[in-house]
Amino acid sequence: MPRLRLLLPVALLAAASGATAAQDAVQPREHAALHALAGAPSEARLHDTIAHLVGFGTRHTLSDTTSDKRGIGAARRWVKAQFEAISRDCGGCIEVVTPSQMFTGERAPKPVEVMDVVAIKRGSSDPKRVIVMSGHLDSRVTDIMNSTSDAPGANDDASGVAALMEAARLLSKQDNRATLVFAALSGEEQGLYGGKVLADYAVAQGWQVEADLNNDIVGNSRGQNGARDNTTVRVFSEGTRSTETAKQARVRNYFGGEVDSPSRSVARYMASIADQYLPDFRVKMIYRTDRYGRGGDQVEFLKAGYPAIRVSEGHEDYTRQHQDLRTGNTDQDRGIHYGDTLDGIDFRYLARVTALNTVTMAAVANAPAPPTGVTTEGALATDTTVSWRKVPGAAGYRVHWRDTTAPRWQYARAVGDVDKAVIDDVVIDDWFFGVSAVSADGYESPVVFPGPSGSFERQAPEAAAQ
Repeated sequence: MPRLRLLLPVALLAAASGATAAQDAVQPREHAALHALAGAPSEARLHDTIAHLVGFGTRHTLSDTTSDKRGIGAARRWVKAQFEAISRDCGGCIEVVTPSQMFTGERAPKPVEVMDVVAIKRGSSDPKRVIVMSGHLDSRVTDIMNSTSDAPGANDDASGVAALMEAARLLSKQDNRATLVFAALSGEEQGLYGGKVLADYAVAQGWQVEADLNNDIVGNSRGQNGARDNTTVRVFSEGTRSTETAKQARVRNYFGGEVDSPSRSVARYMASIADQYLPDFRVKMIYRTDRYGRGGDQVEFLKAGYPAIRVSEGHEDYTRQHQDLRTGNTDQDRGIHYGDTLDGIDFRYLARVTALNTVTMAAVANAPAPPTGVTTEGALATDTTVSWRKVPGAAGYRVHWRDTTAPRWQYARAVGDVDKAVIDDVVIDDWFFGVSAVSADGYESPVVFPGPSGSFERQAPEAAAQ
């Protein structure tokens, strides 16, 4: 995480200094391995992956599943073979599974099997903790039910699949304490079905999903309006939990937490990773679950009670999304080339997005789990007391605080290997607080906001209905 400058008023500066023991406590630090990962993604490999996926003609969810050359079935088998090759190179460190379900719906009028291709690299010391990177394999043209016309889907979303496959290759060479999952999903365009398949699989396996990093449309740096920006990526995150109960909403409405869901904490974490390890690349946090009126597979993880974010390019070109391949010939669009083709990808930009995801996954997987049971006390007091439950693998903890209107954490204090800290002369009324866990070698977890609003523990959707 980035080093923090404590630019506090004099009274707060004294409070932030803390006891000597706290100042000597374990602190987060930079890691050479993460800096190396930031420059590791291969543009050539990303290009090769997208070219292969485009070469299947269409990857529509309702397309051919038996051909070896065309359709969603051929694409799924090719991705599976690539994951298996990565596993062979690391001595069998990756397990490849293909969970599936049958679906019928408005965009799938006949029962269709939706199958995901999922690579799992088990954690060395905390395998039940899981960090997911996902993207969707299926593609489409203008007519959502057209399963036969060419639908290259180079950016939507072969770019996301290429990014997660490259991340899997790079992280297969690294140790990871928590489990890493790389998931090429199907059925997104027909109704987010692939996201549901994987979320249901995670629940059935008892995974403690700490984050789903859903990458959808991440390879283009030129917007439809001509704006070119290869230094910004958008990260969308929900503000309040999708599974929040009515009682929790009443508490949150009074004490705060509208912008501090665990998903929002993951977005802040990713922004901090960019600050520290990719100084030429900026995360633009968007305080929405997804783009206006649109959706992605992360929504199914949120519905299942897991933290999840959407990663998308900074400027979209809608002439290259969900379009028949054609050239415009009207007065309004003459000469415009429609369609999601390979020439619309900026591979340098895609490599930076891939690096951001890869470094984030490595950092979270090697950090301790986020603290649980975080609470704050301090009504009618001039000090604030923050408490939490310790988590395995933590050598110490940090208390964070910020102005209630600040988008990111401003101040932090290392407090040692304890489960409670008093922040002297910092009045609870005026600040939001959080806690992170730090490993002995300086990997830091995401910051946890107090109460159910900010907890990383899964809250099942059944609880929200009660």
